Amino acid sequence: MLGRIIAINDNIVSVQLSVNIYDYDSLISKNVIFKDTTAISIGEVIAIGNGIMQVSLVGEIRNNKFLFGDISKPSFKATCNLIDNSVLDIILNNDGPNSIKLGKSFIYPDYDIKLDVGNFFSNHFAILGNSGSGKSYSVAKILQSVFYQCKSLPFYSNIFLFDAYGEYQRAFSRIHEVNDNINYKVYTTDLNSTEFDILQYPFWLLGIDDLALLMGVTSKEQLPVIEKALKLVSYFARKEEEVINQKNDIIARCLLDILFSGKSASMIRNKIVSILTKFNTSNLNLEVKLVKGGWTRTIRQCLFVENTGEFSDVEVVIEYLESLCLDNFELSLPNGEYMYTMKDFSTALEFALISEGTLNSDKAFELTNILKVRFNNLMNSNYARYFEFDSYINRESFINLLLTTNDGKKAQIVNFNINYVDDRFAKNLVKIFSKLLFDYIVSLNQRASMPFHIVLEEAHRYVQNDEDATILGYNIFERITKEGRKYGLLLGIVSQRPSELSETTISQCSNFLVFKMFHPRDLQFIKDIISSADITLTNKIKTLHPGTCIMFGTAFKMPTIAILDKPNPEP
Repeated sequence: MLGRIIAINDNIVSVQLSVNIYDYDSLISKNVIFKDTTAISIGEVIAIGNGIMQVSLVGEIRNNKFLFGDISKPSFKATCNLIDNSVLDIILNNDGPNSIKLGKSFIYPDYDIKLDVGNFFSNHFAILGNSGSGKSYSVAKILQSVFYQCKSLPFYSNIFLFDAYGEYQRAFSRIHEVNDNINYKVYTTDLNSTEFDILQYPFWLLGIDDLALLMGVTSKEQLPVIEKALKLVSYFARKEEEVINQKNDIIARCLLDILFSGKSASMIRNKIVSILTKFNTSNLNLEVKLVKGGWTRTIRQCLFVENTGEFSDVEVVIEYLESLCLDNFELSLPNGEYMYTMKDFSTALEFALISEGTLNSDKAFELTNILKVRFNNLMNSNYARYFEFDSYINRESFINLLLTTNDGKKAQIVNFNINYVDDRFAKNLVKIFSKLLFDYIVSLNQRASMPFHIVLEEAHRYVQNDEDATILGYNIFERITKEGRKYGLLLGIVSQRPSELSETTISQCSNFLVFKMFHPRDLQFIKDIISSADITLTNKIKTLHPGTCIMFGTAFKMPTIAILDKPNPEP
């Protein structure tokens, strides 16, 4: 027995020592057990001085199970002893059929620290720490161990890792050695790579929100133009004979709007000639002949402006255009069942700008024309190659393709190396792929039948308090962390600057590995956002060695300091 209890103040127990502390190795941070006939309390030694030991209560044992938290206090008659291995097993041991060994306890160097894979990966998690503290090693170690150590083969896992620096490309190259059915696939943004597949996304699978990100939308008023362009693109991309009636309707209604705009005849004529020069069909163009009475004239001739400032025969043009309008035709968004290119969308976008009447408003023109400029810049840059695809593929087949190796096997880990694009474009890619996975998994008839895990390296670059929620109505990462779990989509955040992350996103994480950090804002952020991170815990974070972390959350019985084993291969 170490001594007897002389005071209990809140969750701090003061113990009058009855032993010579020089006979013991360091007692600070070690666990002690308070036991009487009815209860067993667990504490952590936080200070010793003048024969008094201060112990912070961390939990209790009931029915041979450890309950973390300051739940009850020991009685003054309870004995105080150093914890033994049998009790240590109860409060630290996560041994089970699918547990993995991560490393050793920092406080008890001979004690293995294990992680229950099911408890860890059934919730969102965050791995935080300064650069060089061991974050990437921990990601590699955990994922490698899932495939090297689990007794149940994780064949159905689907892990998408967004690799900010390309450091994981070879970290999982040996997982197939465990079993031929376990595989790893790498996509790269290096357009000159001959070793890995180039990352590509079928352009026709992009939705309004995806295009808004790529085009840098800054106002809600810009979204209707993108929506209109998407509704038009199928008619401008497909063969004329397949959609000629609908295309005639679209162009005719636009021309009628211009004819009835109240502008001068010369301005109207110039606009119509400009539109029909670029947007026309075999039976709606400037050279289509219109018959009236005993004469025949082309549309171009009918729109001749006479000296009086009036059209020569505009009525016959209006009559013809009205005859092309369909009664029951309504534009709808594409459903991903046909392919179109960036060039097709550019054409549709230009027509959308005209048909929305933006040429009649300088303010509206300035607001929406920037979309055309930005999209054309993207289309004419090297980044356009990431949206090229040789043949048609639907959303489900595309996701299956991502998860299939070149020799036709299932890939359990897919690495997206986004090191070769700038931060803004990388952020857009991460959001677009994350939304693709979220939308797909939500659409499944059987909920959570195909679980996905998204792991974001350098997450502070992407998971931010953006204006997405204002413009688009949501932030994809906040939506994933709030709604994804019930559908089987989990998020893993790896970051060196937690204070720059979306607070909503990180607050939904249930498991944490925190490595050394010393920036006051980051430490305060962790303390504020995580209820179990008390002042004692945050003080320890500042002094951790590389490769050493504090682990806490639903997958851990209590906060634990661990020295992680190195992964093999190392990132």
